[in-house]
Amino acid sequence: MKRIFILCAVLLGVVSCNKTPQPEGPELFAAENFDSVMQGKPVSLYTLQNANGMVVQVTNYGGIVTDAWVPARDGKLINVVLGYPTLADYFVPENTFAAAITGRYANRIANGRFVLDDKEYSLPINNGPNTLHGGIVGFSKKVWDARPFTDTAGNEALELVYVSPDGEENFPGTLTTRVIYTVTADNQLRIDYSATTDAPTVLNLTSHAYFNLHGGDHKTSINSHSLTLNADTYTPTDSTLIPLGEIAPVEGTALDFRTPKTIGSRVMDADSIFDYRNGYDHNYVIRRDSCGVVVCAAEVYEPATGVLMTVLTDTPGIQFFTGKSRVQQDEVSPYYRSAFALEAQNYPDAPNHENFPSAVLRPGETYTQTTIYSFSVK
Repeated sequence: MKRIFILCAVLLGVVSCNKTPQPEGPELFAAENFDSVMQGKPVSLYTLQNANGMVVQVTNYGGIVTDAWVPARDGKLINVVLGYPTLADYFVPENTFAAAITGRYANRIANGRFVLDDKEYSLPINNGPNTLHGGIVGFSKKVWDARPFTDTAGNEALELVYVSPDGEENFPGTLTTRVIYTVTADNQLRIDYSATTDAPTVLNLTSHAYFNLHGGDHKTSINSHSLTLNADTYTPTDSTLIPLGEIAPVEGTALDFRTPKTIGSRVMDADSIFDYRNGYDHNYVIRRDSCGVVVCAAEVYEPATGVLMTVLTDTPGIQFFTGKSRVQQDEVSPYYRSAFALEAQNYPDAPNHENFPSAVLRPGETYTQTTIYSFSVK
């Protein structure tokens, strides 16, 4: 694991080893295709870029990252985020969570129920018997207040704010959430989250971005991507993907990515970890020495383009998901398994497991989280 830690030490600093040739310009989505008024607020598409040519577009509807253009080995910019060119595309049910901020509680809560301070709360059910990503109308479907700005380091950034009223989707407390997207000078998409509440509540936020490091039309399978995950354990689940409460080792299973392996090498193995799933959809416990520190969680590399994506985060877990395909066909199709997600977050159903990291936020406290998607070429 020396390589992943050495690389991450560089990424966490401001070291720049090589100057990349100025890449060709990207084919950005048209801002007018996102201009609208919803929920009494304006919806827009915002563009963030740096001097290296990296460009990220974000809409304040759902905090969605619509596209992210990064330099490939040949110097051209490729779009590595599975996104869509119009606002209307995100109203299609299968695209509901695509690259959006999910909350109040990202991932699942068993049977839509949890107990907080001796009071039981019942949430809307939207995923089998469970609540997924905040319920029927979670943060991914909200219009956030937006403020583009330049930070003190000269980076282009976008602040999004959403105030969730007490009782929304049956969650307690009025919750004020801020998310800041920043494109840094060293080709990082940095996402900083913070939130406060006026009453005890539960909270788990993440970005549900789907990636494909081939770029292009995102119809090329991600099976050739090489993945390294900084995790020795994971949380096994039942048939509805609710954790059993156990922390199990990845060793000896198809979940073991502690050394680099291609995603497709074992994705359909006869392994019980794939029961109830169409490929990977698992929460990994990130290896770390202390809480609240940004560490390397994962690396993904595509040899054909030379793009290396490194995920750094201070969250306790990361959900690795390969179930998203723009064209749903069998595994022999070249379009099969066309995107993956690495969602940095707390564990699924943490409010119902005392041995999991706490998801409770109380008045006077501030929820914070940082996740960085860093891009380089090798």
